[in-house]
Amino acid sequence: MVHTKDHGSVRAEVADLFRSALSTAYPNAGVEPIVAACNNAKNGDYQCNNAMALFGKLKGSENAPKAPRDVANAILAALPANDLIAETSLAGPGFINIRLNKDALARRVGSMLTDGLTKFAPEGHAGKKVVIDFSSPNVAKEMHVGHLRSTIIGDTLCRVFEYCGSDVLRLNHVGDWGTQFGMLIEHMADVRKARVAAGGADADTDEDVADLQELYRAAKKRFDEEEEFKTRAREAVTRLQSGDATSLASWQRICAASRREFEALYTRLGVTLQERGESFYNPMLKGIVDELKEAGVATIDDGATCVFVEGQSVPLIVQKSDGGFGYASTDMAALRHRLNDEKADWIIYVTDVGQSQHFELVFGAARKAGWLKEDVGPKVSHVGFGLVLGEDGKRFRTRSGDLVRLVELLDEAKSRCAATIRERRQEAGEEVDEAEVEAAACAMGYGAVKYADLKNHRTTNYKFSFDDMLNLKGNTAVYLLYAHARIAGIVRKGGKDVYALAATTPVTLEHPKEVELALHLAKLPDALEDAIEELAPNRITDYLYDLSEKFNSFYVDCKVLGSEQEASRLLLVEATAVVMRKCFELLGIKPLYRI
Repeated sequence: MVHTKDHGSVRAEVADLFRSALSTAYPNAGVEPIVAACNNAKNGDYQCNNAMALFGKLKGSENAPKAPRDVANAILAALPANDLIAETSLAGPGFINIRLNKDALARRVGSMLTDGLTKFAPEGHAGKKVVIDFSSPNVAKEMHVGHLRSTIIGDTLCRVFEYCGSDVLRLNHVGDWGTQFGMLIEHMADVRKARVAAGGADADTDEDVADLQELYRAAKKRFDEEEEFKTRAREAVTRLQSGDATSLASWQRICAASRREFEALYTRLGVTLQERGESFYNPMLKGIVDELKEAGVATIDDGATCVFVEGQSVPLIVQKSDGGFGYASTDMAALRHRLNDEKADWIIYVTDVGQSQHFELVFGAARKAGWLKEDVGPKVSHVGFGLVLGEDGKRFRTRSGDLVRLVELLDEAKSRCAATIRERRQEAGEEVDEAEVEAAACAMGYGAVKYADLKNHRTTNYKFSFDDMLNLKGNTAVYLLYAHARIAGIVRKGGKDVYALAATTPVTLEHPKEVELALHLAKLPDALEDAIEELAPNRITDYLYDLSEKFNSFYVDCKVLGSEQEASRLLLVEATAVVMRKCFELLGIKPLYRI
């Protein structure tokens, strides 16, 4: 008898049992079990789908089975006795349907409360060094709605890997270097001269960088329209890159002002990052290019130093014909640093899908140089995402055509939530505590913005709609936060210490809706493993929304408080709340216990 665990992935446990059966029944086949959740609960909980492919593989061999169902029967005959699977059945040409043991599911639910959810994190990721490059706004430019997706998708991936025990480095590859700084520094110098001429202070002031957007717009306008200013701006870039102290001081002040604005937004979103901008890699660029040339990986083409990657129509230009370095050079240096210095096992870049070809070139160049190997050693992945659209289906912009500022978007979401909460409290005749409303509106508003983005598959474009994302019904953060608050309220009304109860009272699953809810709770590790496998946060939002729906179905059919099964059902209720809170945490959303 194989005694399975009371924690971890059920799907993995089922797969282990069928791996044993496959190796016993067909020891020379060398196949891995194909186990998936059943689409139709009437058929079972899980399904093993090896029989047909294995039948094809064995065809023509000595003593080959006559039909796929024969293969399935041989697998079932070799299945070890265990305490996880209650029954199996065959369907169609050889699908093996699997129904789990209710007692095994009940033990897992109890374990969630007695042992905590740490043991339910997907396995195989603990101790791995994972570098995630995300957010990455440009200095002197305001963060807009386009930065939203990279920031929250990247943050969720970080949270999932951190939950799995990985050593996660959250890198913010900010655009803090480049030709634009020449025009900014030169414009600041002109503003300062004008101030001195008008009798003002001949010193750096906070006013110089108080409005970075205005500074950038004014400098860009002059760069586009004034030939003499353009020449001076280019000379200023040269001085900056050569280490001129005055130029560096101005550059540092611009970066510091931008950093303050970025940090204010990250604080609101609950996102932490370690800044390591493009400038960090400047000292490495020449050495990287020289090394690529010496190894014959990079060649000169039309004056530029290029790496030609097989299967790509354009090369990766690592040094321009004028000797300058672009972001391709920086990305190669960053990748090399993350491999050699950070000792990364997995490097993940979260940017828009428009940069897919660029990263294919960077990864291809790294493989050509021998930094990366196919299917062995460190992995690299580009997590591309689609556009945020307005309700008109076009790119989300203001009426003046500018990209929507992220700070204004968050302000609006919070304001709308605050108004809704006040209104509901007043309708209920409750006292309105403004501090409480403020906290709830932040959690709900920012959570709504995040969830509306994360629930879509990252590669799709999605329409940004405040009305949709703040809807109290349907697949929204607002609906789920209210659902959690109601569930927490049931536990409060029960008036029992559910964790003391869990230590002495077993969960019992008798009603079909109890079993259905327990099965979904047990599938948490499966959902998270799928999110990691696909680098797709919507796997978590799908799981969370389905959990709330299954809880509602359970609560309609199964009386909790005052029932004979109150103790066991209270444990099911609390386990649901605990798993919801874990999902909220992974999505970067603060749960609410009262709204």
